[in-house]
Amino acid sequence: MTIRAFGERPRHISRRGLLIGGGAGVGLLLAWSIWPRTYAPNLVASPGEVVLNGYVKVANTGQVTVAVPEMETGQGTYTLFAQIVADELGADWRTVGVEPAPINPLYGNEAAVADWPGLSRATPFSPPPPQLTDEAFAPSVFEAQARNAGAAARALLCMAAAKRWGADWMACETENGFVVLGNDRLRFADLAEDAADFEIPDTLPLRTGRENRLLGQSVPRIDAPAKVDGSANFAADVRLPGMVYAAVRAGPLGDTRFKSMDEARATQSRDVLRVIKKDRWVAVVAKTWWAAQTALDAARPRFETQGPFPEEAEVAKALRSAFTSDGTEMVSIGDVDAMFENAKLLRSDYTAGFRPHASLETMAATAVPRDGKLEVWIQTQEPGLARSAIAKACDLSEDDVIVHPMLLGGSFGRNHEHDAAVQAAQIAIELDKPVQLVWSRSEDMMQDRFGPPAMAQMFARLGPAGQIEAWRTRIAAPAALAETKARVADGLSAEDAQMDNAGTRDPSALSGAFPPYALPNVSILHHPADIGVPTGKLRGGADVYTTFFREAFIDELSKQSGVEGFSFRMAMLGGNPRLATCLSKVTVLGKWEGGAEGTQQGLACHSMQGSHIAVLAEAYVSDGNIVVPRLYAVADVGRILHPDIALQQIQGGLLFGLAIALGNAVGVERGLPTPRTLGGLRLPRISDVPNIQIEIIPSREPSGGLGEIGTAAVAPAIANALWAGSGRRYRSLPLLPGNT
Repeated sequence: MTIRAFGERPRHISRRGLLIGGGAGVGLLLAWSIWPRTYAPNLVASPGEVVLNGYVKVANTGQVTVAVPEMETGQGTYTLFAQIVADELGADWRTVGVEPAPINPLYGNEAAVADWPGLSRATPFSPPPPQLTDEAFAPSVFEAQARNAGAAARALLCMAAAKRWGADWMACETENGFVVLGNDRLRFADLAEDAADFEIPDTLPLRTGRENRLLGQSVPRIDAPAKVDGSANFAADVRLPGMVYAAVRAGPLGDTRFKSMDEARATQSRDVLRVIKKDRWVAVVAKTWWAAQTALDAARPRFETQGPFPEEAEVAKALRSAFTSDGTEMVSIGDVDAMFENAKLLRSDYTAGFRPHASLETMAATAVPRDGKLEVWIQTQEPGLARSAIAKACDLSEDDVIVHPMLLGGSFGRNHEHDAAVQAAQIAIELDKPVQLVWSRSEDMMQDRFGPPAMAQMFARLGPAGQIEAWRTRIAAPAALAETKARVADGLSAEDAQMDNAGTRDPSALSGAFPPYALPNVSILHHPADIGVPTGKLRGGADVYTTFFREAFIDELSKQSGVEGFSFRMAMLGGNPRLATCLSKVTVLGKWEGGAEGTQQGLACHSMQGSHIAVLAEAYVSDGNIVVPRLYAVADVGRILHPDIALQQIQGGLLFGLAIALGNAVGVERGLPTPRTLGGLRLPRISDVPNIQIEIIPSREPSGGLGEIGTAAVAPAIANALWAGSGRRYRSLPLLPGNT
């Protein structure tokens, strides 16, 4: 196609030009709708490598390198993305490696930001979506992208081989790193240089044969060996010549500024090199991180907060106060008002507290200024937005900031934030030398952007046969996703983002609240709450609390109707056969006894992100502690591309949900989150982990979300089991013995 940019001569953009962008060292010319724009950097070829497209490089040794646009947080994206590319390419898995994709609109993730206010590409002239790694980890988000990348590279290799053989390239096949035609075989390595001279065809034929395929197999994970032997590098593992180390401290939550510190005590140690004071934080730089942190503790920095401190009691008050407004009806089916008029209603109120990320790796970054540019090694789920934030804070052009995305030690949404990267960059520029900043666990907890608290008022009218005739959910919660977008994309401070979105109605704050059941009359309202505490994106999102509210209330209604929980739900799942199958199978797997008092069994089910799950929990209270001896789960996550990764993600989600159910809660006292250590969070230990049995249903449906589907249904299943075991109804999350 020929397109004209403003003030430029016409230029021709081929399909190959779009995918390669001109090769190493040349800016990518990419047609977004009708306006060409120039972007840099682009995929770079190392010595001996040939770039075949924006995702695939082939070396003269036979090594195939796949550029992966999503960050590896432990969820398996490096392996699965490369597996899809390699399967379509016909590569030998033993020769496949990965590297993070460079910052480039080619790798934008529009699907992942669809729910982020203002981040998706709404018009042809809007900026392309950013590179973003979502907690959902849904292979369908990038499957077509990866397949096309593999198919494009395969087509070029087949063209190069066909030219040597004097054959039709469409007759060639690939397998195990070779192009094959009858008895003739040529290695990818021997063809790559010639292949780069061909044009990618407009139509990319995909592989159709079932032999020598990688998809559907549990191929070895690419990131596992380095993590096992300790050679994997994270942001805090970077070592540079002459590097120094920094520890940082910010003040309490709220509109807080740095006031003073005992600088003499901070600089007593000969290992301390510098004290750096900023408006909202202070750092000590030393020869070792321990020396920096010790000096910072000794200096006892003091901060001043304008206005009242955020308090847990005030947060609860703000949530209750939100119900005094009319709220915004986000879902309306039938006529709930008419059904509720003069009817006997059943009502229950539920609450959920703050939930910290508590990822294993605290926030860290390494930065070094070089020749007018700044290099930063960071843990990030959004490398492009992180680069923008660093450039803005340091008064640099984005072209002068080079970001190296590192492996993430878990994240659960924590690494959407860029605070540590910005701090490390500012310190490095001020010192003009390499600096590594690592947040202490206490600092990481202090400055966390917690999963938001919420309150719910649940109403229902039952019919004469015990069926639900009308349902209303009123949820008070802050607009956490809108806050996150305001911080990471718009550059607002945590306080400004919170205040600006205090009254924002946000569909994502109600995600999961809509029942997966066939109900004739439904009303769901959001009551935005100004809680005075910044909140953020956490694995499971709002589905964690909305599913708890919904499935626990469903259990209450089933008891009121006199119908046991399984039959009560199944009667309403005629329009959701995949979830109905999960629910039916989990009762068999867990030997469901009806959930009556004394059985210690509870059920819950949920659908999200194209996946479905049903959970059966066994739970009871012993010596003041909640014990969960067994969890059973049946999931339908669509077509399974890597069975082990699917199983790992569902199991990980169940364990994350278990932590949310039994602990992992924080409070706020005078602007300070408590506790500030992992040990104080009451996270489940190995001895607390139940016997977990998982069944994944084979499916031909598109691959759904893997990373979050397991998180939401655990807490309500446990709460319902506790009712069956003790007759006590737990309506507050977490499910602490005194928290009913």
